[in-house]
Amino acid sequence: MPLTAAQMVSGANTQLQTYATNDPIDQFTTQRPLANWLIQNRQDSIFGNGVFNEKIRYTNDSNYQNYTGDDQVTYNRKKTVRLAPFQAYEAFDGFTLNETELANNGIILTDDRNAVMTEAEKIQIVNILQENWTTLKDGFQENWDIEVHLDGATNPKAVPGLDALVSTTPTVGTVGGIDRAATPYWRNWADIGISTATAGNLISHLETLWRKSIAYGKLGAPDFIVVGSDMYDAIQADALKVMSRQITMGTSATGGVTLDPSTKSLAFKGVPVVWDPTFDALDDLLGTIAVPWKKRGYFLNSKSLKLRPVKGRWMVRRTPPRVYDRHTHYFGMTAHYGLTLKKGNSNAVFSIA
Repeated sequence: MPLTAAQMVSGANTQLQTYATNDPIDQFTTQRPLANWLIQNRQDSIFGNGVFNEKIRYTNDSNYQNYTGDDQVTYNRKKTVRLAPFQAYEAFDGFTLNETELANNGIILTDDRNAVMTEAEKIQIVNILQENWTTLKDGFQENWDIEVHLDGATNPKAVPGLDALVSTTPTVGTVGGIDRAATPYWRNWADIGISTATAGNLISHLETLWRKSIAYGKLGAPDFIVVGSDMYDAIQADALKVMSRQITMGTSATGGVTLDPSTKSLAFKGVPVVWDPTFDALDDLLGTIAVPWKKRGYFLNSKSLKLRPVKGRWMVRRTPPRVYDRHTHYFGMTAHYGLTLKKGNSNAVFSIA
């Protein structure tokens, strides 16, 4: 028996519900650690007129004075807060199925509302939707992950990502409506082109950068360290040059020993150092750039840098009606969100020469 257009959409919704709930699109794999970190720390927000304003305290506006006896003192009217507006952005991905390819797969679509699907048709429609939805989800994840790494300079409809918010040139550009050239407190820290020729030099630079990232405000220390492959190898190599290693040797049944020269994990200040494969992929995608992603690393603070999905518009399933003059059915997903920063100097970027 053929199936109706309504059954087709119902089947699609069943599949979309299965993948969006039990295997959600926002559960990024460990191969996309930056995107996963943003998702884990996201905060649903309302963007009035498409804008979310971060409230920033930029001064204490202190009126501190010394006095004695009957000396006159003065009072001031404080102005300590300003707003940093961030825009919301939208993303979409989708696929279509037409009645010809459905028929070629043994699925006959009809406008007869009383039609009932056969078991074979149910299996076929599930298989087709599963394949299409799996690739839709993976493709969305892959492209969104790349977008939140980049600065958005080449696409006005793309969100300004990590490369804009935690810039390798923090004295240049406007972020959240604030000109960093004229506003030192709004700049992230950057240490670019660190030499690895001398043992311990990289670690020393990271120590200094870490202290800077916790010097101001009350957001605490960075809680996420993400790096490219060259930076990961450089940190590990520098650590091995200045630290002694303890090797545990297990005795085998034959009396020999097993040696494992690898390190179980890499961390700095107790925070895991995470390699992000997308850093390496970006170098292949972008070609030669001033600061290669493979050589970069970031100290990031989840209280400062935030993914803010627009409330009710994060990863929304779409099944628009069929156009009257085309026998094609549409399925998709949209996301509406912003990336915001409330304190630039809680974050840092660094790179090796």
